[in-house]
Amino acid sequence: MSEQPDAGAGGEAPDAPPQAPGETAAGAAGAGETAAGAAAGGARPPRGVEADRPPLAALLEAVLMVAERPVGVAELATGLGASAREIERLLPDLAENYVRDGRGFRLRHVGAGWRFYTADECAPWVEGFVLAGQSARLSQAALETLAVVAYQQPVSRGRIAAVRGVSADGVIRTLTARRLVEEIGHDPETGAILYGTTDYFLERMGLRGLDELPPLAPLLPGLDDLDDIVAP
Repeated sequence: MSEQPDAGAGGEAPDAPPQAPGETAAGAAGAGETAAGAAAGGARPPRGVEADRPPLAALLEAVLMVAERPVGVAELATGLGASAREIERLLPDLAENYVRDGRGFRLRHVGAGWRFYTADECAPWVEGFVLAGQSARLSQAALETLAVVAYQQPVSRGRIAAVRGVSADGVIRTLTARRLVEEIGHDPETGAILYGTTDYFLERMGLRGLDELPPLAPLLPGLDDLDDIVAP
């Protein structure tokens, strides 16, 4: 983002009077961009904007609305010039307010930070809008393989193939390329590569950890051998 000009730019003398209302409004117009960039790099607002600073809750909403990944408390505190304690107090309050007000989104603590997600009850309509006709959707084979990895990790390709009855090589490459699974070690006995899910997988699922994995049946309604996938 290009550097924001000072609100008082334009040849003011050092002892010039305070800004006129029009100048203040012009400076405030750039505050949205400044706040959005703050989460990424801790940028400070131009001089003259601080007097018109919105409430911290509004700034948190604005920054998290444009964030492409979960943002941690420390990063938010640095970017917004606020205390971590104040932000830690506000974020859960905001999350509760959205639930109480029946909003179509939720604020969740996922992994190392906070991010907005679609409300569960709105998800079918959002998916229909976003994914209709989209070729980037995972195939049934990829979804089944991802489920095996998620519920049995760490797991080898051989184990995945045994559960699904077909080779997993191609699907594992696809899931790895999409940053949903990764190599996490080797089997101490056979030396086979072991796979697990990534932090990006948790982020996309809206989970804080693997202990929050949902029941598998609703995710793969067309699969008959669910017990084989879930069983260690």
